[in-house]
Amino acid sequence: MKPYSPENIRNVGFIGHGGAGKTSILESILYLTGVSDRLGKVGDNSSVMDFDPDEVKRGHSISASLSFCEYQKHKLNLLDTPGSNNFVTDTPGCIRVVDGVVVVLSAEAGVQYYTEKTWQWADQQGLQKIIFINKMDSDKANLKAALDGAKKKFKINPMLLQVPVGSGSSFEGVVDLIENKYYKYEKGGKGVGEATEVPAELADEVETSRAELVEVVAEADDDLIETYLEKGELSDEEFHTGLQVGIQKGQLVPVLLGAGAMGIGTDRLLDAMLEYLPSPDKRPPMKARALKDDKEVEVKPDPGGGLAALVFKTIVDPYAGKLTLFRVYSGTLKGDSSVHNATQGNSEKLSQLLTLQGKKQVPVTEVPAGDIAVVAKLKSTTTNDTLTLADAGVKFEPIEFPKPVLARAMIPKTRADEEKISNALARLVEEDPALNVERDPQTHQLLVSGLGQEHLDVVIERLKRRFSVDVDTKPPKVPYRETIRGKTKVQGKHKKQSGGRGQFGDCWLEIMPLPRGRGFEFENKIVGGAIPKTYIPAVEKGVQEAMEHGTVANYPMVDVKVVLYDGSYHDVDSSEMAFKIAGSIGFKKGVKDCKPILLEPIMTMEVNVPSECVGDVMGDLNSKRGKILGVDASDEDQTIRAHVPMASILNYAPELRALTGGRGVFVMEFDHYDVVPEHLTAKIVEETRAEAEASH
Repeated sequence: MKPYSPENIRNVGFIGHGGAGKTSILESILYLTGVSDRLGKVGDNSSVMDFDPDEVKRGHSISASLSFCEYQKHKLNLLDTPGSNNFVTDTPGCIRVVDGVVVVLSAEAGVQYYTEKTWQWADQQGLQKIIFINKMDSDKANLKAALDGAKKKFKINPMLLQVPVGSGSSFEGVVDLIENKYYKYEKGGKGVGEATEVPAELADEVETSRAELVEVVAEADDDLIETYLEKGELSDEEFHTGLQVGIQKGQLVPVLLGAGAMGIGTDRLLDAMLEYLPSPDKRPPMKARALKDDKEVEVKPDPGGGLAALVFKTIVDPYAGKLTLFRVYSGTLKGDSSVHNATQGNSEKLSQLLTLQGKKQVPVTEVPAGDIAVVAKLKSTTTNDTLTLADAGVKFEPIEFPKPVLARAMIPKTRADEEKISNALARLVEEDPALNVERDPQTHQLLVSGLGQEHLDVVIERLKRRFSVDVDTKPPKVPYRETIRGKTKVQGKHKKQSGGRGQFGDCWLEIMPLPRGRGFEFENKIVGGAIPKTYIPAVEKGVQEAMEHGTVANYPMVDVKVVLYDGSYHDVDSSEMAFKIAGSIGFKKGVKDCKPILLEPIMTMEVNVPSECVGDVMGDLNSKRGKILGVDASDEDQTIRAHVPMASILNYAPELRALTGGRGVFVMEFDHYDVVPEHLTAKIVEETRAEAEASH
């Protein structure tokens, strides 16, 4: 495939809420441009974009996919992004590397949660947009409601460029208000409309709509609005100039209509992508950091400049190996060459360069600035790495991916599964930045965290299908801790004589609480050699080992200070071991008199919900023993900040989805430990003991 210069490239992301029909539109584009020989359908093996077995099974996108087409001497790189809260991982990365987006709305549902969220992400990147209102062939289609929702939610003037012809199942085409032509389509056809005269019965509506369009364009520019008010119209040149200026400023957003699954409106969308979305050379330079001095620099899309590329996605296949997807921002990348990984600090040898048509690999010889491509089998490069030059390179800011919100403990079913699971999970984490795997140091459980239950279900299925690893799952154990509220003085004495050399260690300890979060402190106040200095560390070690198992429910102890202030020793029988045992005995005995209590982890949460759901969500958090810290309000939604016990929110992701109709999202992280209420302590102790007995 021949390389394209930046001015002849369009990098376009298709974004929006799940179920709006993004993939169906892309399948129609690929059919029209000859990439595929039939109109692919989501949920079966004919789809180019949704080719993963999990996507075929579920009937919707799970991962982002890349394809390209050649149209009117341009190359269009097309990125299909998921729009479900369980599978939105790849979407921020795709939005980062494109130059414009098609925001897909369902004519049935209008603006939904991830329509708003992805619009916000696109705004953060300063991307120009086209709105495509899909599913106009549905009997539930409501164009006015979709337009009103876009105007209200996005604070824009949606600029309707077309008038629909027919409604519901009789929808068969559109009138282009700029060209004043009617494009009629064959349902399920190639997606190319037959241009004819505007139907007589629509003439008045088209004339009114075109006048409204001209007025909207005029309002985007002060000079044009004066001309419009004076003359009552705009010339074609003035109209097109105003249109381009308004779109570039973000004041105007073109709106097109169609039905992706039927191929209606596809050609008009392709033309609009070339007309209204910028090429890489028309975008502002990317910001990066120079490796030599860490100063901010601008990276311009010059194929002859120094190499700078960003990895935005990784695909791991057990048979084909690892595929690394990247966008070149400067320079030209060539196969069989070496590059410097600025993030990892090492060099990588590149083999064959590729691009993708869904899962099909297409070899390319080079990738110039502005283009998106793929390289196979890099050793250490992962998502978010910068590929550049070692001597004059740069490093890009990392992409911010969604944080995991639901954790489950994974238990391998067999010894063979246990041996393979670590490597298998590491491979899955490589391609899924929202997946987190860790071994809890206290509970020793293998914890896997994701964006929701369906996300973790897919992880389990991929473990089995790709790596032949079977697992069971259960909610994670809460890592409780113990501490004390009182103080005491206690003797710890270990004396043993059984023929030959005996054992003797004697220490006096003062045990007292520390402020929350201080951990453990040990102070030596021995004077006069009551205990030799060589045995002091052994006493401390004995205390620390005893702290690993508290007296309330066998959880580790924290926030305790121990002062060693007296003791005695034997010239022959004393040893480090004897004093270690003495320290342990003394601590265990003394803690019982220090009012031991149970502590639980408290999480800081930020819960973003529509304004109408705030009352329900706050009430639910209060019922979970949460403490509301504040509410930050915006026009349409509100963010609730709260401290909530971890034990109360182990299953919060599906609960919030049910409370908000799928429109709520949250992030959380550990904040501190706090005292468990007395009425709950007995229940936790009982459950812990029952679990311990069952495991023996």
